[in-house]
Amino acid sequence: MDVRPSPEQIALRDSTVQVVERLGPHAVAQLDDRERAGKLDAAVDASGWRELRTAAEDGGPWGSAVEVAIVAEELARGLADVAFIGPTMAAELRRLSGAPPATGHETVALTADLSRPASGTEGLVGSGALAIDARGATSALVLAVGPDGHAIGEAHIGDVAAGADLTRPVARFGSPATATAVVGQSRRLDEGDVARWQSLGLAVASADLVGTMRGTLTLACDYAKSRRQYGAAIGSFQAVQHLLADALVAMEGSRSIALQAAWAVDALPSADALAAASAAKAYCARAARSVCETSIQVHGGIGNTWDCLAHVFLRRALVSSDMFGGVGANLSRVVAARGLGVDHGLR
Repeated sequence: MDVRPSPEQIALRDSTVQVVERLGPHAVAQLDDRERAGKLDAAVDASGWRELRTAAEDGGPWGSAVEVAIVAEELARGLADVAFIGPTMAAELRRLSGAPPATGHETVALTADLSRPASGTEGLVGSGALAIDARGATSALVLAVGPDGHAIGEAHIGDVAAGADLTRPVARFGSPATATAVVGQSRRLDEGDVARWQSLGLAVASADLVGTMRGTLTLACDYAKSRRQYGAAIGSFQAVQHLLADALVAMEGSRSIALQAAWAVDALPSADALAAASAAKAYCARAARSVCETSIQVHGGIGNTWDCLAHVFLRRALVSSDMFGGVGANLSRVVAARGLGVDHGLR
């Protein structure tokens, strides 16, 4: 595995950074700025980032999972309040099933605990399912289980509401909703396809967590440089330095394993890719909560106020931690895939 980014990937990262710096929210109050959010959505739409997993002429995706992860990381670092993971995962489902690209904005539906894709039974979406990352979406894709494999269905989204994550609203299917078959599917999805799709979701969610850690760590470091007590910047105090150093180590470790997971999506067999992505997600989810809470602690009293962005990073991290399964679910996948057990320290 060569971790060095290509010139195209460096340019992709740079362009994402520029969009986020120019149009992303830089204060909690800016999350209510609809004009800014609309411009950000238009910029992401024009960039084509949400179509990176759309099928090319050979049936493969236009962009690799590593490139999707690059965009996801930078959007999370800047708390970009724009849909990305949901539309990307919907595009991947369409590609795997041979369906044509969506004509409008859509996302995917997960179970109420966000751990698995929502499934349709006889054309219905189960009650409690959540359409994730639903800003601007009008429909959500679900998996319809059949005797000869999985098909994808499309369910209309109702009201979109803010949840714990202030940057990515969700839509809840409070009662069973009708899911119609997506027109143009040319193949059913087997278990390998579903595993491949899940591995992409886990890898992108892990990249989102890495970006969230980077963003909140930068916020904490900037505050530690400027906040002064006893005539010195608090960043000069050893106790604060230790907190930030530990957070940096956790973030860098997460970045390494998340990058490996993104590479594995397209490079390894589906079962191995899912195991790699599950390990990454478990590691990143554990690290992200600790790093975000460290950021709040470094901010002191102001870190517990609404106007401090630290809680927005924590909220995003908590939701991304549950997306496609949290620590426990993913450690169980690793145990099952690698034949590990309690004696190996994974419980």
